[in-house]
Amino acid sequence: MSTRIGKGARALRVGKLIAGARKHFTNGGQPLAFAGRFANVTVDGVVGELQKLVDNHAATVAAQATAKDKLAAERAAWPDLVALESAFVAMVRLMFADDSTILADFGLQQRKQPVPKTSEEKAVAVAKAEATRNARGTMGPKARKKVRGNVTGLIVTPITAPPQKG
Repeated sequence: MSTRIGKGARALRVGKLIAGARKHFTNGGQPLAFAGRFANVTVDGVVGELQKLVDNHAATVAAQATAKDKLAAERAAWPDLVALESAFVAMVRLMFADDSTILADFGLQQRKQPVPKTSEEKAVAVAKAEATRNARGTMGPKARKKVRGNVTGLIVTPITAPPQKG
């Protein structure tokens, strides 16, 4: 079984440790006997270091709340701002469509002009489209109206008992 403590729970526990230390170690300069790297630390030193943990956690929680508020504000404003940006780009393209240097100042490029198709390319495209329609069996709205269904030999069997679950 795991005994891991979350950051919030740890910050609460450390706050209680600080309160207990202030209550029961009235002399803040009293040295505490720890082994290793915490040797020769006073009560005030321990409390000061533990307070950093509480303060850091409180700052993190506040920053997360602020970030959530900022994200919600961004999400709320995003559609209108994107619409404004699109309209502005369209206006700039309309005003300066012939001048690529001015468009480049706005970070835009000239739109590519479509290359006109030759009569051979058009004929090939029409043939491919017709072959695709025939292969898929697609038809227009007038041809669909002419299609009628014909059902023969249908036998209906009545259900006399509900199906059993099992």
